[in-house]
Amino acid sequence: MEKTRVAIIDLGTNTFNLLITEVEGNTYRILRESKYPARLGEGGINKATITPEAMRRGVEALTSHLITISEYQVESIFCFATSAIRSATNGSEFVRRVKQELGLTIRVIPGDEEAQTIFDGVKQVIPLGEEYSLIMDIGGGSIEFIIANKNGIAWKDSYNLGVARLLEQFVPSDPIKDEEIAKIEKYLETRTQTLIEAVQQFPVERLIGSSGSFDTLAAIIAKREYPLLELSKITSFKLRSEALIETHNLLITSNTDERRIIPGMDPDRVDNIVPASIIVQWVLKWVKPMEVWQCSFSLKEGAILQIINSVL
Repeated sequence: MEKTRVAIIDLGTNTFNLLITEVEGNTYRILRESKYPARLGEGGINKATITPEAMRRGVEALTSHLITISEYQVESIFCFATSAIRSATNGSEFVRRVKQELGLTIRVIPGDEEAQTIFDGVKQVIPLGEEYSLIMDIGGGSIEFIIANKNGIAWKDSYNLGVARLLEQFVPSDPIKDEEIAKIEKYLETRTQTLIEAVQQFPVERLIGSSGSFDTLAAIIAKREYPLLELSKITSFKLRSEALIETHNLLITSNTDERRIIPGMDPDRVDNIVPASIIVQWVLKWVKPMEVWQCSFSLKEGAILQIINSVL
């Protein structure tokens, strides 16, 4: 059976993620993963704009990924843009610039499709049973929530409540104060009534956090509880709720320099991890799941599966 090499670039609000795969039939093998902190939403996310400096970083990030791709004889490149680009009034300008300068075609996907694609990534590594699971993907610009079981998706939605938006809107102290946390929690509650109603309709037994922020929370916990575990070599990891609470308390009482040296901390998420942890604790309070899992598969892995099934 013929093999073909395909690259996926997920243009997130904070990070541009690259996945290079070798596809054979309806299966694929991961050859390389890479990420670049483009910080596309910085300085403009809540003004619905991409700043000139952020555009420059975005082009720089894609140029870096293209250099990596050139080492793997890739035949097809698919680029997917999410919250920062779809909500920016000049998002189409960035898309045009990338096409002109780098020859890449960026597809801007709506939040509903982003949620579906995340689900298609997660379900590859975490089997879903009869009970409902709540999948959450905390991005820089948006958060996707999906309630699903083995029969498929029961409910999904995308909210413009990403960590970059929260940081720019609330500008918390360092370390963050209790009253600032309370303000963020209140804001989350007022903006996610449809989620609260959905959880009441479809009782959730398991919370699955995919990608980015959850990867960092899992890495911090793993370094503390399983120091010999190589988290990068596994695709899912069960988290104790108590460990998440302990990590949350550590994060919200630490300043930037203290967070930076926490074992397992991703240096690109030193600031974003605080609002991310607040979101996780807020969801745990409302959902009260029996289990919490981290899943390293998300949008880019879902995208390659969709491409295999529809394009290749």
